[in-house]
Amino acid sequence: MNTGNQGITQRKAARIAGIAIIVMTIAAVGANDLTINKLVVEGNAAETMKNISSSVMLFRLGIFSWFIVLVCDLLAAWGLYIFLKPVNKDLSLLMAWFRIIYVAILGASMLNLLYVLPLLDETGYSSAFGTGQVQDQVLSYVNAFFDAWSLGLVVFGLHILFLGYLLLKSRFRVAILGILLLIAFAGYTLINVTKLLFPQSESFINVMNWIFLLPMLSEPVLGIWLLFTRLLKE
Repeated sequence: MNTGNQGITQRKAARIAGIAIIVMTIAAVGANDLTINKLVVEGNAAETMKNISSSVMLFRLGIFSWFIVLVCDLLAAWGLYIFLKPVNKDLSLLMAWFRIIYVAILGASMLNLLYVLPLLDETGYSSAFGTGQVQDQVLSYVNAFFDAWSLGLVVFGLHILFLGYLLLKSRFRVAILGILLLIAFAGYTLINVTKLLFPQSESFINVMNWIFLLPMLSEPVLGIWLLFTRLLKE
């Protein structure tokens, strides 16, 4: 089925979106869990500064991984729009815009990570402002990144809401994924609003992360389905 959008077929758009979602998921795990998150000690500026200073390349790799996430999210927004455009053009466009807004928020938040790099020069900023002040500033920038990312994930949840709804309304046999995505929307909203308004509620946030883990994994599963589905015509 040709969408009439610059010759891009629904199947090609689905494959592009599928690849983008899969790569984005891998890059996000690398960016968050395997690099930057490993270096940050919550509430301890001295240890955080020490970890980042001793693993600068790992920190830089985390920033680059977030850049990959940005690019893949843009491709996913475009591919999903073309793929779901036949279901409802207006809602598909709205869905894509919410993901693009999320990308913009994430991109702006990444500036905080870039601001950390010059502060790692101990002979520069540390001698001018004092080690303790620089350590606090590094942790402040890192925390600002995570807070802004949480805000972005609330917007991303709205993207997931419309994505799930459009899948339920589509002719494809992926109703279970649509339902899981709708549940994931609740998870993204609840977890990240709590992080922003009640950051001290760590136990509650951890429990919610486990409860909504499976629904939140439905998007990578959708990416795999989009990549390998044969239900679409060229």
